[in-house]
Amino acid sequence: MTDKRMSRWYFGGLASCGAACCTHPLDLIKVHLQTQQKGKMGMVSMAMQVVKNDGALALYNGLSASLCRQMSYSLTRFAIYETVRDMLSSSNQGPMPFYQKVLLGAFGGFTGGFIGTPADMVNVRMQNDVKLPPELRRNYKHAVDGLFRVFREEGVRKLFSGATMASSRGALVTVGQLACYDQAKQLVLSSGFMGDNILTHFLSSFIAGGCATFLCQPLDVMKTRLMNSKGEYSGVIHCLRVTAKEGPMAFYKGLVPAGIRLIPHTVLTFIFLEQLKNNFGIVVIS
Repeated sequence: MTDKRMSRWYFGGLASCGAACCTHPLDLIKVHLQTQQKGKMGMVSMAMQVVKNDGALALYNGLSASLCRQMSYSLTRFAIYETVRDMLSSSNQGPMPFYQKVLLGAFGGFTGGFIGTPADMVNVRMQNDVKLPPELRRNYKHAVDGLFRVFREEGVRKLFSGATMASSRGALVTVGQLACYDQAKQLVLSSGFMGDNILTHFLSSFIAGGCATFLCQPLDVMKTRLMNSKGEYSGVIHCLRVTAKEGPMAFYKGLVPAGIRLIPHTVLTFIFLEQLKNNFGIVVIS
């Protein structure tokens, strides 16, 4: 008999929080690039401008909202995906087919994206605040203050502004991350050249991060613009038309920082997750 450890349902949220603490500045720069309407600033120049205007700590503006988002969005999608996957794999005595992983990832990501929309919106607003003139800043103290103020000042419907985009993006990024990570890890292990170690986790998660970036970038741009809007968009279709007028590449604004942010975030998330599972997971005797 050998001991095998399974992930606990909340490990995905914890691992994502750890990764978010490391990659938050990249996420903030990505939001700034996506929300500029006519600017041509690049990633480095945008980062320098933020630091010059508001100091180095401004790169961590909205961190509390980012962590709140991970403990709602990521915790939900990981909990759904890993719980169902482990249950089905145990009953089938083998790994799930890839198409089932894709369907399960899409469902978990869509659900997590909807649940995490309020925290995600506050996260986008807090990150973008430093780019606004002082008189236009919302100045949320932290994530909970932001959620309460949006509810009080703009109503509960505003908390779910951009929920369609957030849920759709959640489905795509979860397929790219979780389903592709599982499949890549399975292929690497089946090759016999590498064992179940941190190098395998790194390689598999790097592939998954690239897939997730490619799949979700257009929706990510749309979601960010809708969440940060002050009434300039009447809805998803209107936002789509306005963005399309800027040219096809407008849907890929911030692609480089998105990849630079999402790939390391994916790598760190799965490395943290595997370490949590190996050290604190549920022991299964087989």
